[in-house]
Amino acid sequence: MPKLLITGHTGFVGSCLLHQVESGVSGENWVVATLPADLDIRDAALPPILAEIGPDAVLHLAAQSSVAESFRDFDRFFDINFGGTLNLLRGLRGASFGGRLIYVSTGDCYGAVPEQALPVREDLPLRPRNPYAVSKTAAEALCYQWSQTEGLDVVIARPFNHIGAGQDVRFAVAAFAQQVAAIAAGKTNPRIVTGNLDVTRDFSDVRDVVDAYFALAEHGHRGEVYNIGTGRETRLREVLDMLMQIAGVRAEVSTDPTRVRPDEQQRMVADVTKIERDTGWKARIPLEDTLRDILEDWKGRVASG
Repeated sequence: MPKLLITGHTGFVGSCLLHQVESGVSGENWVVATLPADLDIRDAALPPILAEIGPDAVLHLAAQSSVAESFRDFDRFFDINFGGTLNLLRGLRGASFGGRLIYVSTGDCYGAVPEQALPVREDLPLRPRNPYAVSKTAAEALCYQWSQTEGLDVVIARPFNHIGAGQDVRFAVAAFAQQVAAIAAGKTNPRIVTGNLDVTRDFSDVRDVVDAYFALAEHGHRGEVYNIGTGRETRLREVLDMLMQIAGVRAEVSTDPTRVRPDEQQRMVADVTKIERDTGWKARIPLEDTLRDILEDWKGRVASG
């Protein structure tokens, strides 16, 4: 079977991918390989390791992804997200790689999108508005350049918001679930602190996103960009209400102004026609099931903490 190398396998999505493969749920047509856990994607030792692994395809997940943190440390974000990608490309060239690179970007690259342009199509101009999105947009351009000048088979994925068990509390839904689980366990007062609950987002289950990456590895068209999402928008307030309903708790909800981003995009939803047409992939896991799994994960963490 062909070998798929994934970078960033210790992160949220990478860990989910490995679990899905080990469980026999995803990637049945692939042998999955990983880099050493202590290897930095920017490390000069990367090229010989790539040559030793000899992958048939690469899924590049390794990145810094917190928007809030990117404002505090743009240099590190750009160094890892752009510089790490450049180091990977050079390493693949040195290893005479002739397979497909799936570069994982983000729907955040679209930036400010007028409501009349929703749902967002892949041909919408990119207008990134935070350092994280800037670093990913730059790395996209780098991968495209290599596809033109180095003959590299590149497919670019732009996943929209994806959630699931194991996600860091720096992300809104995980933070909601942590607070709800603590209230349900009687470990904190019934009060939940949030950012702007009136925004809408396109939330996908991370397990669906993993399947989308395998679909792009097998069926995506060379040189193309693909949105990954559900094609449905959900208000954050609805997500929080669903979590509280699932847990059977009631709580006072208050807004923390420091969690409200300046000029935040009020509505966002992906047009997923292209990936569905070209690969046959489609998001399948209902949001309520995803939230139930996230909450169960946090109940376990709260109980053990």
